[in-house]
Amino acid sequence: MRLGVYQVIKGIVSPVGDTYGKKDLAAAQHRVAMARLALQTSDWIRADSWESEQAQWVETVKVLRHHRSELLRALPQTDGPGDMALPQAAAASPQLKLLCGADILKTFQTPGLWRDSHIQEIVEKFGLVCVHRAGHDAKAYILASPILRRYQEHIHLAREPVQNDISSTYIRHALRLGRSVKYLLPDAVLTYIQDHALYTGDSPARNKEKTSRVGETAGCPSSS
Repeated sequence: MRLGVYQVIKGIVSPVGDTYGKKDLAAAQHRVAMARLALQTSDWIRADSWESEQAQWVETVKVLRHHRSELLRALPQTDGPGDMALPQAAAASPQLKLLCGADILKTFQTPGLWRDSHIQEIVEKFGLVCVHRAGHDAKAYILASPILRRYQEHIHLAREPVQNDISSTYIRHALRLGRSVKYLLPDAVLTYIQDHALYTGDSPARNKEKTSRVGETAGCPSSS
């Protein structure tokens, strides 16, 4: 799939682990299962369970490092000095970028939420693909941040031909109110939610409320 100057070859959906600490977060096993059901007809996007399986919450930059390492390991090897296997030339290696909404750029400005060193590594070493979010001005957020402004050439603002403001937050809210979300979710995912009584006021599968803590908002890495 081609997107502007990029040729997108793979997308990775990485659900956050149970220790993330977000209130009413469904158990990771369910979120991974739903992601896989939603993507079962895709030939280029896959759900990855590594992040969700870690014992402790994993910061976004560390998730990106992991997936970059896996990508490089999967590259064709060439013979180096002394029969040492070397990865394919860097120029031909795929780039890994963090796909996020414009609202994530705003969180970079929240004191104590992200480490400046992590923000810099994400935008300098990986880069961002940023999708429009209603009520958010991605360009303004970039200009307001010294780090984002310095590496703004590494931030691709995706242009959507049709604006879509449907969010997971809205869908969860609608489900808790008993409203229909048919046609907003694949039928297989909707059936899974109903079978496991997820996102209802008395859901037995819902995680217990966790103590809030300062931490990064997880994103979705993609390779291009």
